[in-house]
Amino acid sequence: MPRFRLLAVIAGSLALVTALSGCSTTVHLEPAEDANDPACAEVSVLLPDAVGDLDRVWTDAQATGAWGDPTLVLRCGVEPPAPSTDVCTTIGSVDWLVLDQEEERQRLVTYGRDPAVEVIIRRGEEIDFRTVVESLSTSIQSGLAPATARCTDRVPTEDGSDKG
Repeated sequence: MPRFRLLAVIAGSLALVTALSGCSTTVHLEPAEDANDPACAEVSVLLPDAVGDLDRVWTDAQATGAWGDPTLVLRCGVEPPAPSTDVCTTIGSVDWLVLDQEEERQRLVTYGRDPAVEVIIRRGEEIDFRTVVESLSTSIQSGLAPATARCTDRVPTEDGSDKG
């Protein structure tokens, strides 16, 4: 009888593990070239469990984070951008270069930080762009490498003042 109970417990445990693992999804991402930089480890441990209404999902790449299905993706260790004429704005005390304003996605990269952090937001979702980036900026700011450069031009806010 005890042997039967042991087998029943093992079978039940395996069924539970199988059922639970079927519920979790891992998102495949490519790690950035410098994802193994120690500063990226600092950023990774600060990633929030949720950004707005988007819950975090697991990724299979070092120094990455994803939220939603994924609606929002973060990669640390991307090439720091050189000074450019692209829009640069400060959100959550972090300078972001706004790149690749495409129909299906919006890409931002931290400016003046090495390693740089990239955030990609899928368009078409009902999320507040500024709130999402501010939430991420606030979460990861203490883990970012110190800024060596700053945005020089500010993006005007809705009330006409410069945000910076």
